[in-house]
Amino acid sequence: MDSIHGFELMREQDIPELKTKAFLYKHVKTGAELLSLKNDDENKVFGITFRTPPSDSTGVPHILEHSVLCGSRKYPVKEPFVELLKGSLHTFLNAMTYPDKTCYPVASQNRADFYNLADVYLDAVFHPRLTPFVLQQEGWHYELERVDDPLRIKGVVFNEMKGAYSSPDNLINEYSLRSLFPDNAYGLDSGGDPRHIPDLSFEQFMEFHRRNYHPSNARIFFYGDDDIDQSLSLVDGYLREYGLLGIESAVKVQKPFDEPKRIIRSYAAGGDNERPQKGMITLNWLLPETAKRELNLSMHILEHILLGMPGSPLRKALIESGLGEDLVGAGLETELRQMFFSIGLKGIDTDNADRIRDLITNTLKGLYQKGIEPETIKAALNTVEFMLRENNTGAYPRGLSLMLTAMTAWLHDEDPISMISFEAALNAVKTKAAENKRFFEEMINDYILSNPHMTCVILRPDMDLLEKERSAEEKRLEKAKSTMSAEDILSVINKTRELRAAQERPDPPEALATIPMLSLSDLEKKNRVIPLETMDEKGTKILYHDLFTNGIAYMDIGFNLRTLPRRYLPYINLFGRSLF
Repeated sequence: MDSIHGFELMREQDIPELKTKAFLYKHVKTGAELLSLKNDDENKVFGITFRTPPSDSTGVPHILEHSVLCGSRKYPVKEPFVELLKGSLHTFLNAMTYPDKTCYPVASQNRADFYNLADVYLDAVFHPRLTPFVLQQEGWHYELERVDDPLRIKGVVFNEMKGAYSSPDNLINEYSLRSLFPDNAYGLDSGGDPRHIPDLSFEQFMEFHRRNYHPSNARIFFYGDDDIDQSLSLVDGYLREYGLLGIESAVKVQKPFDEPKRIIRSYAAGGDNERPQKGMITLNWLLPETAKRELNLSMHILEHILLGMPGSPLRKALIESGLGEDLVGAGLETELRQMFFSIGLKGIDTDNADRIRDLITNTLKGLYQKGIEPETIKAALNTVEFMLRENNTGAYPRGLSLMLTAMTAWLHDEDPISMISFEAALNAVKTKAAENKRFFEEMINDYILSNPHMTCVILRPDMDLLEKERSAEEKRLEKAKSTMSAEDILSVINKTRELRAAQERPDPPEALATIPMLSLSDLEKKNRVIPLETMDEKGTKILYHDLFTNGIAYMDIGFNLRTLPRRYLPYINLFGRSLF
């Protein structure tokens, strides 16, 4: 098999529903896989993702996500991306930490800008300037200005996660996730538990990068109208200095429970003591692996049946029960190795927890026994199909959405293309639903009602917890300071001053000069031409755009309001809404 810039083509496949051709490559020397989705979308996307399941809750994946963006071998400035933004036309620039992976995606419509961004990201992840200073700034450090001052802990991620752990909505979702996965990485916090972040040492920090940020553990992604030859050459320029490394980073499948579990946790309530603080509850079911494409799609349709519409039976039962203020829970979660379904209520009296649990299970039992309204199933099927065909990702580039979808299988050594080519799976589900009128009712029974791997998580308010946590942290810091010698205390004071001085010190001009900037010659000289055909039908002017829309027709109708009396103009919006 011929090699292109160190890569072998393992597979290619047309995806007509996306007007895209997929190419899956493997880097011969390192084993890194690269997926290229070629189409005419000028909003090009690049991403590199590493499998980074945590072995503890120190937040090392999250801290590294921040840290690798603090300068690199080729771009030795403190914040290369802040500098890059000054001369970039990017449409997306960020990094994200998940419970099992860390992603570094960029997007741009300008070709020169796109490759500048990709190059900065590649140098950042493979050759970051990881120093104790970076860990102290982005992760955690002791802060002390004078000998007699109380010891404090600061750090970007430490402060961020303290905020996250103060949010009851965040806590109920975190506890629900952990409750279903007590035996693998999903039972830990990749973002970092503030109580455990200070346990992270510089040696552990460096080892996590050495072990996980290696090409053998990478999934590389390109999307759009980029030049695949240039893309492969750019990536090979970074990968060729590495060899093949056996990395144990796979997420284990969670062993199923024999029976449901009930878990009660507390959150730090505050505010007016005269206003009763309220709790939350979720019921959570673990489902099969996400890469089962047909089942994955079927579960999405079932979720829409149960929760996705104002009249959806489970949503309606919960909202109209008066037992809570709003829905809570992730719904159907399909970003991890195994799917799960989570639903509940917030703003509850925790004494009603059993009533809410029974309401959810009895509503589902009623749907299984009496059946789901055919029109509800039809509406859900149509809505999910429309969403797949339209692929409306809002402010996110479409390529980024496809990358994250592919990653749900690819990260776990399954076929990434199967997750983004939805036509075959959609047709299979529609056929099964047409042939078996109880298809979705049986799914409710098989995957929810008869599933012993279920948890009931109750989050209750504790008016004293905030003070308890504050007191516990102060005692830990007092104990830490009491074990320090005079020299240790002086060292913390000096490091505090050094860190502050380093943060305030500007980058040298020669370092700033390394950041790539667009020039006028890199800019497109002409606007993109959108196809337009003008027609006339019975005196009405029609503008027709011949564009690929995957079978969806879009129509805008404009009315000339010149003859409308001015006094009616404030009512135009109301009139427009009434038409629909």
